[in-house]
Amino acid sequence: MIETSDEIAPVHPAATVILMREAATGPEVLLVQRSRAVRHMGGEWVFPGGRVDPEDDPGDGDPYGSAVNAAIRETREEAGLSIEADQLAHLSHWTTPEGAKRRFATWFFLAVLEDDQEVRVDGGEIALHRWVAPGAALEEVRDTGSPFRLMPPTFVSLVELATYGDCRAARAAIGGREPLVYAPNMVFIEGGACFLYEGDAGYACGDPALPGLRHRTYMFGDQLEYIRES
Repeated sequence: MIETSDEIAPVHPAATVILMREAATGPEVLLVQRSRAVRHMGGEWVFPGGRVDPEDDPGDGDPYGSAVNAAIRETREEAGLSIEADQLAHLSHWTTPEGAKRRFATWFFLAVLEDDQEVRVDGGEIALHRWVAPGAALEEVRDTGSPFRLMPPTFVSLVELATYGDCRAARAAIGGREPLVYAPNMVFIEGGACFLYEGDAGYACGDPALPGLRHRTYMFGDQLEYIRES
């Protein structure tokens, strides 16, 4: 569950990279586990990424350019992998809901790896890594007996990626559209929380019961359900 606070938390720019490769059974993505000793999201499985640092500024103050540089740097620092800017396709942009203890405005990028680089985690901030098919990861997280859990942005990203049959199709589709923007309106409901996204009938007023189109994620304990109607 997202840690909440009554104080207004600042919003920090960040960048995340979904690294995808082609395997014998289909596309796989890289997930890394944050060390349990880390204060923020310790023990969580995430995509490589982190805050945008001042040195990521390309020199013109462009937030997107800074995010691209941060994505490349974080991929190198957390996974030991080298990627270039032209490999990145802008998948989505997520802003942590108001009321959360820590808030980020995060650019999510997709990068397809076509070489045989070996993942190397530092054993400090990042403890473990795994390559997994998006669909298999979703099945595992839905298993209530499994300790494998994901936060909503990671889960929602995997839901989309599971629809593509190969890396080329995923890269072409994501690179050929506008990135999806998620600025969740977090509403607490009985037994959990509902994250309402733009396009949901209840998004503006924060009423998940309002009739109409649905674009939301339910979180009940560690279980997630993403719904997007069009």
